[in-house]
Amino acid sequence: MADRSKAGARNSLDAFAVALTRLMIRGRWLVIVAAFADAGYMATGASRLEYNGNYRAMFSKENPELLAFETFQATFVKSDNILFVVAPQDGTDVFSSETLEAISRLTKGGWEIPYARRVDSVVNFQYTYADGDELIVEDFILDPGALRPEELAEKRALALAEPLLNGQAVASDGRAAAVNVTLTYPELSLFEVPEAVAAARALRDEVEAAYPNLQIYLTGTSMLNNAFSEVIQADARTLIPIMALVILATTMIAVRSAWATLATFLLVSLSAAAAMGWAGFSGIKLAGPSPSAVIIILTLAIADSIHILIAARGAMRRGFEKRAAIVEAMRINFLAVTITSLTTIVGFLSLNFSDVPPFRDLGNISSVGIFIAWILSLSLLPALLSVVPFRAPLAPESAAGRKTALGALADFVIAHNRKLTAVTGAAALALITFIPQLELSDQFRQYFAPRIEFRAESDKAMEHFGFYPMEFSVKSGAPGGVTDPRYLQTIDDFSEWLREHPRVRHVYSLADIMKRLNKNLHGDDPDYYRIPGDSDLAAQYLLLFELSLPYGLDLNDRINIDKSETRLTAMLDGEVSTREARALIKDSRQWFADNAPQYSAPPTGVQMMFTFIAQRNVESMVRGTILAIVLIAGIMVISLRSFSIGMLSMVPNGLPILAAFGVWALINGELGFSAAAVAVVSLGIVIDDTVHFLTKYMRGRRELRLDGPGAVRYAFETVGLALVVNTVILLAGFMIFTFSAFKINAELGLFTSLSIAFALALDFLFLPGMLLMATRRADARRAAATGA
Repeated sequence: MADRSKAGARNSLDAFAVALTRLMIRGRWLVIVAAFADAGYMATGASRLEYNGNYRAMFSKENPELLAFETFQATFVKSDNILFVVAPQDGTDVFSSETLEAISRLTKGGWEIPYARRVDSVVNFQYTYADGDELIVEDFILDPGALRPEELAEKRALALAEPLLNGQAVASDGRAAAVNVTLTYPELSLFEVPEAVAAARALRDEVEAAYPNLQIYLTGTSMLNNAFSEVIQADARTLIPIMALVILATTMIAVRSAWATLATFLLVSLSAAAAMGWAGFSGIKLAGPSPSAVIIILTLAIADSIHILIAARGAMRRGFEKRAAIVEAMRINFLAVTITSLTTIVGFLSLNFSDVPPFRDLGNISSVGIFIAWILSLSLLPALLSVVPFRAPLAPESAAGRKTALGALADFVIAHNRKLTAVTGAAALALITFIPQLELSDQFRQYFAPRIEFRAESDKAMEHFGFYPMEFSVKSGAPGGVTDPRYLQTIDDFSEWLREHPRVRHVYSLADIMKRLNKNLHGDDPDYYRIPGDSDLAAQYLLLFELSLPYGLDLNDRINIDKSETRLTAMLDGEVSTREARALIKDSRQWFADNAPQYSAPPTGVQMMFTFIAQRNVESMVRGTILAIVLIAGIMVISLRSFSIGMLSMVPNGLPILAAFGVWALINGELGFSAAAVAVVSLGIVIDDTVHFLTKYMRGRRELRLDGPGAVRYAFETVGLALVVNTVILLAGFMIFTFSAFKINAELGLFTSLSIAFALALDFLFLPGMLLMATRRADARRAAATGA
């Protein structure tokens, strides 16, 4: 029995696999020590890993929306914000002495938040009015506690009548108020945002404790940045331990050996740790989906081990001595393990075409981990198995002629192969027809599960205010042009057009400031609440107003240095879809083309960046996906030494992914920017089952000289169980992703799980029929030659 593996080594690849495995077993202690030492050293690089929570990390440096936004921020001061939304718990009005005192306290405390450069609220709003010939500029509410009921009512009426306050600092129904803290980070440390957020939370807690009737919600771009970091760390604390338990449980059930389970767990743990260490040494900063590489590596690295362990256990049950069984298992799995590792690596490396840098990092880290797992599967695993007491009982003699469940399935599939191929193919095609119904959609608020503070508090905040700001840099075309009456009138007309849009909650425009100043400097006559008719007069109004503003509340964030352009902000509600946002962007450009072609107002902002991120990622991944398909097809043709079988293999690999898109269209209807990435990742993963089935099928044809049905049956009986076990493990691993609080990870997990499930079904029910049709003529020629 011990020499049967040698007898089976009928080609050079088998001979190499046998020789390599025997070498690993002979030098097992050296292999074990070297593997642990090398992987352990690589793992030390993980201490250098840092989390980059900035939402800008989701965009490549070449991304046109990011470049436009950075140009915009360079013009009007680069900044982020933290927004406090204050709402009485009993639903009463915010214009009470107590609530206004709390808002005043938040306003003053906001200046103490690290990196704060401006704080805006209804309390310190720079209200203007006329006093004879003088323009008075002062805080809207000077002493909240001293206001009488009638004065509070007057302040409420004035605030709701002021376009720059209503919907911006005060909710339209008066039941909530906002305090906006603008921050400018020096960007010298990744701890700047967490530091500012911690201070904001402490201020919120302090004010809530002093005013228990108030509920204060925190949102804004700084809270968004912090949420990215927090959700990554939350997933690391919860999902990775769960994945470890899944690996232990499923491996134990499959191979029925605690020692083999331990060996497998050590292998996958070393692979993941070494890959993350490599990321640390490479200077990668974890962001978005990239930390999920740990779970992906743990999930995929186990696949090779499972095939080898099940094959070794099966050989021992047939009478092989343990070490001979290990050699035999490596011999029959070496090609498949190598091909699956290579094709999976190709799939993940194609993510380097992505326009989203964290997906590139995810692809590279996962590829390194899979490569290390492949090396360890061929070296450390046989060495460990030769040392640990890995055993399997001999199969009873009564089981020799007994048909297994997989053997029965093989007979059923062979007997009904044409019907099964037609039915499963038609079902897949039917699902594919729903793909056109999918819509690309990205709302960064919805990237997080409701249990994440940013999502929960943002949901509450958007009940009172808009959520997604769309910025316009309206260029006059000349220095000082912002006070040109024609320019100001254009801004005013555009503002009114925006306000009519059902998704726009508020518009902040220089035109409203100029109309108020014109009224003030005409004795507060409401008839003069309009754009000044003279450019010089408008310039004087603006200068007078700016000179009256206190430090920190100037117009530098609204007007550029040479006064050639101004910033206009349209705050969209929290339910605006990507399609609606794109339509608004397109319509805004058309508005200027039709009404003011002499001016330009390129739209930008965080929401616009995310509005186009899915489209950018899909476009950038087209080349990567095509390249991955070509390379994987080439690998299959070369490794299987058959052009027809190699190309045929791409059909059951492509159909599961397309069918998964169809199911997604039915159950969800929307895909975010992860759409293109999950497709190519799934391709690299689902091909594994096909590879193992085909390599066993081809071994049956060439080594055992079986006909088509016999080779199909051989593939089912030799690798069917491993495919089922691996599918269960992969499903468990990627379904764990669906529990992630980060939508991108959850989508990756659910979509890949669907693809994996469809892949097994098609490999068992669709692929055999295709193989039998492809080899029917060859079998006929072989039968004729034998008969002759």
